Amino acid sequence: MPIDTPITRLLGLKTPVVAAPMAGASGGALAAQVTAGGAFGFLAAGYQRVEGLMDELSLARGILQLAASEPLPIGVGYLGWQLEKSTAKAEVMLSAALDNHVQAIWLAFGNNLGQWIKYIRDYDAEHKRSRATIVFLQVSSVEEALVAIHDWRVDVLVAQGNESGGHGHGSAPPLLTLVPSILAVVPKGGPPLLAAGGLVTGSQVASLLVLGAAGAVLGTRFLMTPESQYTNAQKQALVAAKSDATVRTIAFDRARGTLDWPTGVDGRGLYNSTVKDLERGVDIETVKAKFNEGVRNGDPDRMLVWSGTGVGLVSDIKSAKDIVRELHEDIMERLKLASELCNDK
Repeated sequence: MPIDTPITRLLGLKTPVVAAPMAGASGGALAAQVTAGGAFGFLAAGYQRVEGLMDELSLARGILQLAASEPLPIGVGYLGWQLEKSTAKAEVMLSAALDNHVQAIWLAFGNNLGQWIKYIRDYDAEHKRSRATIVFLQVSSVEEALVAIHDWRVDVLVAQGNESGGHGHGSAPPLLTLVPSILAVVPKGGPPLLAAGGLVTGSQVASLLVLGAAGAVLGTRFLMTPESQYTNAQKQALVAAKSDATVRTIAFDRARGTLDWPTGVDGRGLYNSTVKDLERGVDIETVKAKFNEGVRNGDPDRMLVWSGTGVGLVSDIKSAKDIVRELHEDIMERLKLASELCNDK
């Protein structure tokens, strides 16, 4: 039985779950299999060149067995600060997704995201698209949400709590504070709100639905799939991780030289010796050398493994389709139990 929420109606889904666009992990295979399972999959443009993005889009289209002219029911996520490096290159990257008739585009971490929303809207108008591209915008505060709603008129808000794996604003409130804070300012008929941050189980998703969210975004859970682009060493590190294993840090960005993120952004990942060395004041060049060696050798005590706080609740690798099915069944069970709390017998 489908779960009826504003996001399932908007996207034509069975399950109100979205797989996050995670750079270095979310490719065409993962996005397509999540969508095929009844949820909605995003692939990440990340740091790719346009040729790589096109390859992933073609892979997704092939898995879903869709002709080139047919709409592609997945999304593509973009880092705003990457787009801002070159307007010409940004337009090429965005057009690669738009030319492929993707259903949605997700924007985050930029200083001028409105510019790219306008480009998407103008593209749809110029090409007389009968179905407009659905724009997701990631926010971490009420103030950002208000701009997204009233100035940019986005289609979907993604509230990213402090528990999220990967990059986020270090000052973001916990999800159970952020979601109701934003819901309080969303006008009637406003964009659906998705909750993101440390979520890995259907019971957690159900709790957010009861709170008023239209659905949930999961990242870490989908890293532990055969379709994820994470290496086997990274996946096994996640499987073995406990609930207290993550930390917010800029250590990994320092180690790999990705320091162009907007002010206030850091990342949550598994705590290891790369973080520990930088905390102890080890020379950055030494840290970089050990980090790069760890990447080459698949050493989880040195390499980067992004992860949300819910990682300790999962201890296995499953296909994306199986995860979606498991999530759906769990959500349904928990919603039924919640409804019984109001039984006046």
